[in-house]
Amino acid sequence: MTFSVSGWVRPIAIVTALAVLSACTLPKVGPSKSEIFAGSVQKEGDAFVVTVDDRVTEATGVVPPLGFSDSFKNASKIGSDTIQPGDILGLTIWENVDDGLLAGQTSNATLLESVQVDGDGFIFVPYAGRIKASGNSPEAIRRIITARLEEQTPDPQVEVRREAGDGSTVSLTGSVGAQGVYAIERPTRTLSTMLSKAGGVTIEPEIAQITVIRGGQRSRIWFQDLYNNPEVDIALRGGDRILVEEDTRSFTALGATGTQARVPFQSQNLSSLEAIAQVGGLISSTSDATGVFVFRNEPSEIAADVLGRNDLDGPQRMIYLLDLTKPNGMFVARDFVIRDGDTLYVTEAPINQWNKAVSAVFGSLVAPVANVDQLVN
Repeated sequence: MTFSVSGWVRPIAIVTALAVLSACTLPKVGPSKSEIFAGSVQKEGDAFVVTVDDRVTEATGVVPPLGFSDSFKNASKIGSDTIQPGDILGLTIWENVDDGLLAGQTSNATLLESVQVDGDGFIFVPYAGRIKASGNSPEAIRRIITARLEEQTPDPQVEVRREAGDGSTVSLTGSVGAQGVYAIERPTRTLSTMLSKAGGVTIEPEIAQITVIRGGQRSRIWFQDLYNNPEVDIALRGGDRILVEEDTRSFTALGATGTQARVPFQSQNLSSLEAIAQVGGLISSTSDATGVFVFRNEPSEIAADVLGRNDLDGPQRMIYLLDLTKPNGMFVARDFVIRDGDTLYVTEAPINQWNKAVSAVFGSLVAPVANVDQLVN
């Protein structure tokens, strides 16, 4: 009886190879949909897997707001002439006599430059004594000095000039046109006008954040809110520190996407659909559009709303599933908000794993089988 070796060697080799492959794990970008569901709370795992729908998008669409506290917003504008501790004054005093208290014989005017207001708010003027300057305007200080000097010299004339000192300045740092220390003057008594004086912001306005530090208080807003909401254009105070920086929020993209990386936000509010587009979209040959997941540690109050439970304690591990192939899938993905620290993961299409298996089998067996055929023939 005759038989062909090639007729049975090839099937046995393929079966053997498939058996070996079944015992090994083929390379892949991460867990499959079934493996993710296997780790859910419903399967005695430690994460809740939730399919995203309109109700879930509404419950999770909470973005921590930025804004100034009431103490910042309720502070009224200070007069540009109001003197503060640390300010510097310039004084000129004229006396209506040839040999006055302060002036020499050749001049009846006395110039006192760079008179700094001390920490208690006082200045010292010869023959007028210690005078309360802080909280007063230059005009009020002029009247006080005049009243004290006219008791000792006839008809004194006093001029008081306010110069920029460290008591009425703010510092601007970060992404502004010109970092530095700026005096609060009549045109620059609010946050927006002071930023304009410093050359404006030098980063994308949509993701620029403004932080104001006043004593022990700190508040932050979006730069665009200055022009959309006039109430946040707060009045400045001496000693304010203003920091302009780019939004530091980010998410991580993994799996079958165009980019696998830590990705910064490019807008104030980022939807999952925009996040997918931001990393290059799905890969048509490998991505599973039914298996787009968002991993997140969700605050208990939001998780309770999503799950309809009231027995949760502390942040919960949540895995949100987006199926872009459903009729409403694109709209749901457009409305589902990505938050800081989220992980966006796209699973591989099952056919891709099959292609890997076939490629592994035939890629390694074609040459050996061909050699066997040659030997037999």
